[in-house]
Amino acid sequence: MSAIPYSVLDLVPVPEGSLPAESFRRSRELAQHAERWGYQRYWLAEHHNMPGIASAATSVLIGHLAGATHTMRIGAGGIMLPNHAPLVIAEQFGTLASLYPDRIDLGLGRAPGTDQRTMRALRRLRSGEVDDFPADVRELMSYFGDEIGAVQAVPGQGLHLPIWLLGSSLYSAQLAAAMGLPFGFASHFAPALLLQALEIYRSQYRPSVRWPKPYAVVCINMIAADSEREARFQFTTVQQQFLRLHRGDAGKLPAPVVELGDEWSPRELMAMEQTLARSLGGDPDQVRHGLKALLAETRADELMFNGPIVEHQARLRSFEIAAELMQSL
Repeated sequence: MSAIPYSVLDLVPVPEGSLPAESFRRSRELAQHAERWGYQRYWLAEHHNMPGIASAATSVLIGHLAGATHTMRIGAGGIMLPNHAPLVIAEQFGTLASLYPDRIDLGLGRAPGTDQRTMRALRRLRSGEVDDFPADVRELMSYFGDEIGAVQAVPGQGLHLPIWLLGSSLYSAQLAAAMGLPFGFASHFAPALLLQALEIYRSQYRPSVRWPKPYAVVCINMIAADSEREARFQFTTVQQQFLRLHRGDAGKLPAPVVELGDEWSPRELMAMEQTLARSLGGDPDQVRHGLKALLAETRADELMFNGPIVEHQARLRSFEIAAELMQSL
């Protein structure tokens, strides 16, 4: 077993020329392999109106994958709480925790996970203001507590479901510290504030009953292959993905290419490189070196890997290599 737990972040990517149903089958297979490879947890992230990400109905997919596995923790990384009434999330995850005891995690994010127009469509009659986030988190946590209020989450009450705060900003780190909750940093798409956020989280942490010490998870993109050449080829998928996102194109996951081409401006390439600055890619030796450096720099309590790879077997192999390397550190 690895001294440092390692986990999966699955955005349930939909490659070009494919459909979400196929992505669901692939996620199921990846989760089953990840369990055998020793992954600690398998998280799904809520996104909306993005043709390349099929994890919008996050709690439904968590149930699907929990039913296909046996011991690995399955959860949300995360639910974008401003999109939802806390009671609804408590009922959904109370149901999951009742079906799969001691296996469900609930990570919460403050961003909408989508564009402004879709955000309005999601929130309907709720204000959904991000300023409500701390109060919404506290309300949600109360539904899993022992005290019976006028409104109960059924199921949910008394289950004490593990709550995590997730983010890519200093605000999320400060709130997680103040509430005594574990914290996950999204350096797979926003690496700039990683070290500063971890420092704030640890220095300001207020111990809680469940979490007497801070616990920090660092999430990165991981593209590992048996050869450097293959890894570089597969890495062009996530490079193209973020180049397109910078142009406002949230389409399906692009196939890898031998070269990125000359249609991208120097400014776009620089923005993409900054976005992916914490990504690891390469052959096993290169990735091992990168993992050691990342752990030494961040002192992460757990690493989480996102694998934006189009070819299914290559994606499985990447997660397999990552597990082998983590076990050898």
